[in-house]
Amino acid sequence: MDLGLPFAIGAAIVWGVYIFVLKRSFSGYPPAGLTVLINAAAIVWFLPVTVATTDFGGPSPVADPAGALSALGGSIAGVDPAAAAVVAGTATATAAAFVLFLRAIEGGDVSYVTPINKVVPMFVLPLEVLLLGEVLAPIQVVGVLVATAAVYVANYEPGSLLAPIVSAIHSRPAQLALVSAACYALSDLGKRVALQELAIPGTLWVPLLLAGAGLVLLPGAIRNPPAVTRRDVPKFLAAGAVVALGEHLTTVAFAALPASVASPVINTQAIVAVVLGGIVLGERYFRIRLLAALLAVVGVTMIAL
Repeated sequence: MDLGLPFAIGAAIVWGVYIFVLKRSFSGYPPAGLTVLINAAAIVWFLPVTVATTDFGGPSPVADPAGALSALGGSIAGVDPAAAAVVAGTATATAAAFVLFLRAIEGGDVSYVTPINKVVPMFVLPLEVLLLGEVLAPIQVVGVLVATAAVYVANYEPGSLLAPIVSAIHSRPAQLALVSAACYALSDLGKRVALQELAIPGTLWVPLLLAGAGLVLLPGAIRNPPAVTRRDVPKFLAAGAVVALGEHLTTVAFAALPASVASPVINTQAIVAVVLGGIVLGERYFRIRLLAALLAVVGVTMIAL
């Protein structure tokens, strides 16, 4: 727990900065194409780490090229079906959650849809307890609830406190946002299973997840390709570096923590983004955002006890 929590907090900060940068620098790009390109850039940054740290179980291709090819063929033939299914399922859930969220904000206000979409930990906690037999101390459960409430408050605008939840019964965008949150929860559970139960190396998991999500979104990117100029290339490389770092920190966190603990901490990324928006861009309701930040600190502290 002590090892993984700093990485989860670091991931929240990195992803919060990433959301803020996306809002400021990539608002004109189609989402599917943008994600595919940034994921590709992240893989380029991270692949040397994967090659340097992963034992592929074969001889050096320079010393024995024939033996290396034979070992590679054997490793492909001997791929664990369970591991392959978890990788594919997690990547698909991640991409589906993203697409559903985009459809939700197309039909509803961002300020209305986003708080509903950020209740991911509320799905993760019961699923992990029921399916994986996870046991948390009562104070940690309360911490998860407080951190989840903090994410909701960070995206809340004054009005009826329960209006977004009550309206979800009849609102199509709200329903899509809830389904998206459930998909993100399945993605978080998949990460925990892949990294803990199946012991997939973290440095191998990162490019697998990025490539899998990119492949799922590739048809949409081809139908509506982003117009990238040469001047944009440094922006995409920089965003890819941030994503590579964020995925690495997220992976280490999920390898060491229960998903029901890692998920609410990492989802406080929304608070980082909105606080940055309030400080740098002067966005509205900054006091509410600061209250959300305080709740997040309290929730994470309770989880760490």
